[in-house]
Amino acid sequence: MEVLKNITLALKEFFKEINDLFDIELFKMGDSHITIGTFSYVLFSIILLVFLSGILKKRISKSIIKKYKINPGTVLSIATITRYTVLMLGVVIILNSAGVDLSAIGILAGALGVGIGFGLQNITNNFISGLIILFEQPIRVGDRVTVGDIEGDVIKIASRATTINTNDNITLIIPNSEFISNKVINWSHNDRNVSLRFPVSVSYKEDPEQVRKALLEICLNEEGILENPKPEVLFTEFGNSSLNFDLRIWTTDYINRPRILKSKLYFKIFVKFKEEGIEIPYPQRDIHFKSSDLPEGWMK
Repeated sequence: MEVLKNITLALKEFFKEINDLFDIELFKMGDSHITIGTFSYVLFSIILLVFLSGILKKRISKSIIKKYKINPGTVLSIATITRYTVLMLGVVIILNSAGVDLSAIGILAGALGVGIGFGLQNITNNFISGLIILFEQPIRVGDRVTVGDIEGDVIKIASRATTINTNDNITLIIPNSEFISNKVINWSHNDRNVSLRFPVSVSYKEDPEQVRKALLEICLNEEGILENPKPEVLFTEFGNSSLNFDLRIWTTDYINRPRILKSKLYFKIFVKFKEEGIEIPYPQRDIHFKSSDLPEGWMK
């Protein structure tokens, strides 16, 4: 019994020392006294909040995708916005439950805002641009986009930057502000059906109707070209040394590989034109000499 009593007294003394340690004041914020215990509680709670909000984001994404037929990019936007909202509300609740003076936090946030305005303009701009992208959804995960001279598939939209994967399997991280302030081509914003045009030229001696028929026959047997809308051949112009056409097709499979489709069609066009005797022209120039400009006896 004496041993048990000593252990009990030792534990009481230990917890009293721990309690005294947690009561040590670190600093004062407004009317709040921030102790080691308060700081530890807030820090642990925020770490736990971040962890749980990440799990919530994944659960929301999986449940919505299973239950509703919604674009994965839209689902990701909803889940990300939900996580940000939970984080903001959670931090306020944690600080309030810890007895922290929120008015002092407001003053600190105002001062921090001034510092951000001067020193972190680009980061703030990209963060706000990321929120705009998530709310307005001009681009979504899975979209095919062109920004400047960069073209690829959107694989991730984060708070600061968007990740794009090109056809060469190169991953590019582009600041979100680029998608808000610059012109962006979204090839799959409404759906993944896109129209592609491939220029074709033939000699002046060829029959345009025969050319049109030959090009359409190639499209009928090409996998990846949609039957509806139908392919069409546009007679675009009388060139300097050729009749110029545009072969216009619609595709879903080749939205991210237009050059592959172009190469396949050009191979088949070359073979088809050779079989039907349709001449692919080369640049030609007619040169006329005035007799007064020629030296005397030039034909001798």
